[in-house]
Amino acid sequence: MNKPDNFISKMFAPIKPLSPGIYHYQAPPDNPDNYRLHLRIEPDGNGLLVINASTVLHLNQTAAEYAYHIVNQTPEKEVISSVKRRYRTKREEVINDFTSFSKQIDLLIHTIDLEPVSYLEFERQAPYSRQTSAPYRLDCALTYRLPEGASQDAAPIKRVDRELSTEEWKSIIDRSWAAGIPHLIFTGGEPTLREDLVELIAYAESLGQVTGLLTNGIKLGDTKYLQAVLEAGLDHVMILLEPDHDASWDSLASFSYWKETLDDDIFVCVHLTITSNNHAAAFELVDKLAQAGVSAISLSTNDPALTSQLEEVREHVDEQDIELIWDIPVPYSNLNPVALELELDDDKEETFQGAGRAWLYVEPDGDVLPGQGINHLLGNFLNDQWESIWAKASGHD
Repeated sequence: MNKPDNFISKMFAPIKPLSPGIYHYQAPPDNPDNYRLHLRIEPDGNGLLVINASTVLHLNQTAAEYAYHIVNQTPEKEVISSVKRRYRTKREEVINDFTSFSKQIDLLIHTIDLEPVSYLEFERQAPYSRQTSAPYRLDCALTYRLPEGASQDAAPIKRVDRELSTEEWKSIIDRSWAAGIPHLIFTGGEPTLREDLVELIAYAESLGQVTGLLTNGIKLGDTKYLQAVLEAGLDHVMILLEPDHDASWDSLASFSYWKETLDDDIFVCVHLTITSNNHAAAFELVDKLAQAGVSAISLSTNDPALTSQLEEVREHVDEQDIELIWDIPVPYSNLNPVALELELDDDKEETFQGAGRAWLYVEPDGDVLPGQGINHLLGNFLNDQWESIWAKASGHD
């Protein structure tokens, strides 16, 4: 016969969490919403749910289980029976909780035109303040090569002596997915100079990852190439505008036209770097982008002395009702571009930086840095164990 304390221990034993891992659901092509869900179950049973590559929810163990069943399309009767049995609670409570949670997720699924990483949590937290088992995003610098005529200061070309092959990048993509990283951004240099870019986008998408691209956009003006990129499954693109070059504006117009013509569900943002040469005309540039139908803008400067002008341009962007993107990588600069400061809530809680927490940066040779331009080597994604890299990034090594 069991002793009384053993019996009580069994009665009140904690619920065993679901198996850690990453789970993915993409609505079928005939679904008008065309939505995507990524759920990462952490070792402690808590979860991270990414909706449409835009909204990130941190979930407790029970909510993570509800999300698990939504992602796996479990019939509602089975969900109710499973949760009721596991948590020994009333059927009515499970029905009410699951219905409420499902409605909130459905509402977020139907919230369109969100930027690739934003936060809308059930309980407000400072972005990037929670410790997780992996970052939300991996920024992959495929090459530090630059287009002909570009300033050599636009990429740290002296940092690497080789580029990874296609198969080596695929190996990194495999490892990142196995680690639970749901989102990749291909950057550079100029990533469209890699002949295998479309192949790498398609490979990541085939695993279930969300993909983004940072580019000057010139090659996207080629209709055939653009269609190949879109057919590969690219989810979002940031076009790095060169306002003094007609080709940059022509490419933006061409991309916008074909995006609309192909009716492809892709998020488009334009990055504008405020410089000593263009800051006086910055308002006019923003107005021109608004007239071109741009709905999202990223801003930075290559000169710390222009911080006040940057703030004025940010306010003007807001007045034009254009969404401001602040946490996608911007072009490399020896001066480390001054990022826009995330506004704090009234309680003045601390704002955490995302580099090394929410995202990591992989150089063309596989070396891993906390973020672009932060030259603190964490290891090599191709050669070192992921656990070692993440321990160094999160300060546990």
